Amino acid sequence: MSETDSHAVAAPREIELKLDCAGPDLTALAAHPRLQGVGGTEPELLVTTYYDTPNQDLRAAGLTLRVRKQGDRHIQTVKAGQGGVGLFDRAEWETEIAGETPDLAAWADTAAEKVLQKADAPLERLFSTAITRRVVPVEQGASRILVTLDEGRVESPAGEAPICEVELELAEGEPADLFALAQILAETVPLRLSATAKSSRGFALVDKTGPTAVKAGPVELPEAASAGEVFRRVARACLRHLRLNETVFLAGHAPEALHQMRVSLRRLRSALSLFAPMLEGDPRAVSFGDEIKRVTEPFGHARNLDVFLGDTLPGLIKDRPDDPDIAAMRELAETERASAYDAVLAILESPEWRGLIIDFAGWIEAGVWAGQEAAAEDGRAFATRVLDKARDRLKKRGRGLKKLDPHTRHRARIAAKKLRYGAEFFSELYPKKKARRRQDKFGAALSDLQDHLGALNDLETARTMTESLGGPPMPDADDASSQDLLNAAADARAELLDVKPFWR
Repeated sequence: MSETDSHAVAAPREIELKLDCAGPDLTALAAHPRLQGVGGTEPELLVTTYYDTPNQDLRAAGLTLRVRKQGDRHIQTVKAGQGGVGLFDRAEWETEIAGETPDLAAWADTAAEKVLQKADAPLERLFSTAITRRVVPVEQGASRILVTLDEGRVESPAGEAPICEVELELAEGEPADLFALAQILAETVPLRLSATAKSSRGFALVDKTGPTAVKAGPVELPEAASAGEVFRRVARACLRHLRLNETVFLAGHAPEALHQMRVSLRRLRSALSLFAPMLEGDPRAVSFGDEIKRVTEPFGHARNLDVFLGDTLPGLIKDRPDDPDIAAMRELAETERASAYDAVLAILESPEWRGLIIDFAGWIEAGVWAGQEAAAEDGRAFATRVLDKARDRLKKRGRGLKKLDPHTRHRARIAAKKLRYGAEFFSELYPKKKARRRQDKFGAALSDLQDHLGALNDLETARTMTESLGGPPMPDADDASSQDLLNAAADARAELLDVKPFWR
């Protein structure tokens, strides 16, 4: 998609599905029967240079500016939007320019113009990519899709990193066909949804940041978004959070990446629960929730062992430094954690997992739910109703908190967690200053409640884990520390219910 008029106001859309793979798999994929049709291009070298101001004003505005050398031509492109997962639907302005230096006239009337005028700073080269590309047109369903096989590297003064990915660009037709074709190709080689654009890989080099676990970020929502658009953006954000941390965990088995994967999955399942009234006409909503829970069950055990080895065991060792039973328990826990990690890795490397994630991403974009009347409801009206219900559920389940048994207390904790996730998901729908102030107070009170309930849950988990590993008995739930946590949780609940809801 390109613009030959450098002053065009329209913002063409680029809709493409990005998939990661390894170099040998890309070679194997090139031989796939669906990619042997006529019209494919010969492999071509593309060298692309990315520019920004010294303060990276374009990046801060969610924009990228690049110049690509393609044969004897130079194409300058401005893209809006850097984040995404799998499906990247972005505004894009392309113009052919005279040379490799960015052309001022070519970004006029694009999203970059105001940013660069305000910055009033020179552009500088940040990094470049050198990619060997082959493009094959494929018919899928009623759609025409351009399958692009890219292999190369991103280079910067700080170092370089490999790039190996498949892009399915929608030339014409429906996004659902992109995912259908992706599943067909994924039957041959391991393909994973990509959560990282080429520019993001370059910025990681510039920032000198290696693969590290990331926390969930805010969900960007237009104030007038429909309930369906809110769900789609929330689900995309959860899936992106999952895929970013999956990549980190596969690279180095980092415990924090595993933890963040579990958080992303809890947020995703909470989203399916919170949006259930809107999704009830689509049976796949329930089946996806159940399947994700089933497949990822081993993640919880691995994470519990991480917490036990990192938090619980050091306290036991400090209290009993010479106890041989403690040393034996640590050795057993480390062995069991290694097995638990193997189970997690087996899941992440399985075709079932990769297919599930691609299938789920396709459903987010083009599921039956999206065409139903409920999805067209005003997003803020829907969010207000959902948050009211979640708050009432927590109020009911947390009643008499000091005397609740562990199971019932756990249900109250889950209710608090869903309310917190819902508050985070919908926060951008309430942008006024008054609502923001209430959000801060509400979030702080809810965080306190979750912290205390979480600490109580950790005590229960530690007790169960210690017993299963043959360790010494730990204090009962009614010991002094547990009672202090219960008292603090009850106080936090009362304070939370006193805070005026920010959505009202």
